[in-house]
Amino acid sequence: MTNMYTYWREGLLLFLLIFIKMIGGQIIQPHNDGDTNDYILGSSYFFYQQPQYPRDCQEVYTQCSVNTSSGVYLIKPDGYPDAFEVYCDFTMNSGGWTIFYRHKEDTIDFERNWREYKNGFGFLSNEFWLGFERLSCLTNQKKYEIRIDMVNGAGSTFYIQYNNFRISDEFSDFRITRLGEYTGTAESVIMFCPTNMEYGNCTCQPTCDDPDNLRLCQTTCSEPDACICQTGFLKEDDACVPPSECGCYIQGEGVISNGQSHVNVDCTSRCRCHSNVMTCDGNYRCSSDATCEERDGVHQCYCNDGYTGDGQNCEVVATDCADIYNANITDSGVYTIKPTNWNGSAFEVYCNMTDGGGWTVFQRRVNGSEDFYLGWNSYKDGFGSPNHELWLGNDKIFYLTNQRNYQLRIDLVYGTGRPYYAKYNLFRINDKNDKYRLVGLGSFSGTAADDRLSWNENKQFSTHDEDNDGWSSYNCAERHRGGWWYAQYSFDTSSSCATSEHYCDWWPSGSNSCGVCTLTNLNGDYNGVTRGTTMEWESSSEYDCDIIYTEMKIKPV
Repeated sequence: MTNMYTYWREGLLLFLLIFIKMIGGQIIQPHNDGDTNDYILGSSYFFYQQPQYPRDCQEVYTQCSVNTSSGVYLIKPDGYPDAFEVYCDFTMNSGGWTIFYRHKEDTIDFERNWREYKNGFGFLSNEFWLGFERLSCLTNQKKYEIRIDMVNGAGSTFYIQYNNFRISDEFSDFRITRLGEYTGTAESVIMFCPTNMEYGNCTCQPTCDDPDNLRLCQTTCSEPDACICQTGFLKEDDACVPPSECGCYIQGEGVISNGQSHVNVDCTSRCRCHSNVMTCDGNYRCSSDATCEERDGVHQCYCNDGYTGDGQNCEVVATDCADIYNANITDSGVYTIKPTNWNGSAFEVYCNMTDGGGWTVFQRRVNGSEDFYLGWNSYKDGFGSPNHELWLGNDKIFYLTNQRNYQLRIDLVYGTGRPYYAKYNLFRINDKNDKYRLVGLGSFSGTAADDRLSWNENKQFSTHDEDNDGWSSYNCAERHRGGWWYAQYSFDTSSSCATSEHYCDWWPSGSNSCGVCTLTNLNGDYNGVTRGTTMEWESSSEYDCDIIYTEMKIKPV
């Protein structure tokens, strides 16, 4: 909340009243009136109650064609969930003023916390604060003028008025965003100051950039009497903040925010700011495989291309899991790689070190916990977890498979628990400009019943929102509910497509016809219940879609 400090030349302030009034705006139809009594904020009694509530006291005043007595009325501003009571003043300046603050007898303690000022407190008939939540909705539905009336100890009255008043919501700390032009009689009587500031003699003020006034004390204020930072606060632009929000000052470098680090020009020392206290490590040094330089505004040690680490310690980045296996690391698990020509950061993959080791996994299905019916961008960037269900991402698979010649292994486990595998001695896809076309697929071997992936060779990748299957009548990715190298294959109008033999791969189209786009659909629905949508490797020896586990992985030939 904005603090207010008063500087009086004519005595003690005894009464303060703040209210707003609409300037222009839509008027709704009038309703009937009732009694005019004051009640506690939030009580269940009110003067004015109709199915369609007025939005402020100006609309109350317009609607009440007979009785326009000042008092408590019910309003409901735009955007506020419930109607609530306000005190309306109809006596001053043609009426229609909504009072949101009254302080006159010290019967209410106004030293409150944020929540109380947000929700409001006090009594409409006496002293009260309406609440920032209500005031924000009030002032943001129309254009309002604000008037502040004051009475000092000598009985003199003063007022301040602005013709365009508005405050923001809680997200912006109920900041005053509009005031407009000033009129009034109190310009020589009162001074309003922002948060953490007070009216006083302006000399050089400590700032976040120079908390000890080492450089700025030669500067004088343009006005000797002005709003200055309270004791214990530092000037930051036009605001005053506690030192904890400033950070740590470094001579010649400025302020380092709390939680941030600073490395000197030759990368021989790194200092960290914590709770406005700077601690330095004089043993900071760059690795022999790193460079001391500035990147994106941050000066420190950075590992050279082909290496990864924090700059102090850099390791060679493997281009695939085979590099890791060849470095005598033979445990399966998650490792970091960076393929040749990959422009992004090194990324994590799962390395399967069985069957000769060095396999880089790019697809896995385990229990259906990951949704594979996703769009083009998801398949492009990848999704899931390296050590659980995943699709590594078509961009990464492209760079992987084009840095050297790779073989492909596909492991399958059916519901019976029987494992199978399929191997191809070549596997490569093109880049996004060719829609990740499956261009290289070598000869087949393995225990899987048949070579089924060859049907998909030279086909572009498709998703439900990127149809590249070449079949103008159907969207294969949508029909099979996956992302895959689908292709136009067959459409059948005979009854045979309804048999269990074709249950997994054929999707129905009407009562007597069905179609199929692929004999493999490893990214389909896990345990799919709709024909033609489930995970599948077409086989004559197993129930085709009874697959409970898949893993696709590559290693250099």
